[in-house]
Amino acid sequence: MKPGVGLIGKKLGMTQVFREDGRPVPVTVLEAGPCPVVLERTEARDGYRAVQIGFGDQDAKRLPNPQAVQFAKLNVQPKKILQEFRISKDDTVAAGAVLTVEMFKPGDRVDITGRSIGKGFSGGVKRWHWKGGKQTHGSMSHRRPGSIGSSTDPSRVFKGHHLPGRMGDRRVTTQAMEVVRIDIEHNLLLVKGSVPGAEKAIVLIRKSRKPPKVHLPPPVKKRAAQAAKPAAKPAAAKPAAGGKK
Repeated sequence: MKPGVGLIGKKLGMTQVFREDGRPVPVTVLEAGPCPVVLERTEARDGYRAVQIGFGDQDAKRLPNPQAVQFAKLNVQPKKILQEFRISKDDTVAAGAVLTVEMFKPGDRVDITGRSIGKGFSGGVKRWHWKGGKQTHGSMSHRRPGSIGSSTDPSRVFKGHHLPGRMGDRRVTTQAMEVVRIDIEHNLLLVKGSVPGAEKAIVLIRKSRKPPKVHLPPPVKKRAAQAAKPAAKPAAAKPAAGGKK
């Protein structure tokens, strides 16, 4: 897969599949592509290199005339969603090409960008995992923020202070997700773990540039290391002061 080039997909939901050794793996099912390349950006004309791809069929009557003409020239069904992906100088992706899930293979790592589920106005306990106040009789601040003002100096609330407010409904990227399985016939991509967004939400899928985390084995406990060492010989007792030699 070309670095920088990706796919537009739709989140269908979560399920589980079994690996060859019988272990179950939780996966998110994505309908990825096919995504035709509808526009190519060049440095000479636009100042940068990129390709614009589309996803989801759309009626030509619902599009502005310039976009309808653009799709008609390429003989491509109009698309609802358009997204640009920057490409490098070595990439060669021409307008009219169709990108599918075949650009991935099991074991690849991908970055998936979506819009998280909006949860409305939330308090600090839910939004920032505050501990909360005492739950005893007579306490009147179980889940309230309490005093947030500072003393005479600096006499203000610091910027960025965690407070109740709007939660979710923001752009989120989950990095280095493992591709578990690919269904080329139905344009399905199965990735390990959860993907941001609700069901039927639109997501962007790119090849990951960040290596996955390496889980090292836990360190050997000091007690086990000490038990493996041979016992030290007891030191010889020193004669008391003023005694016979």
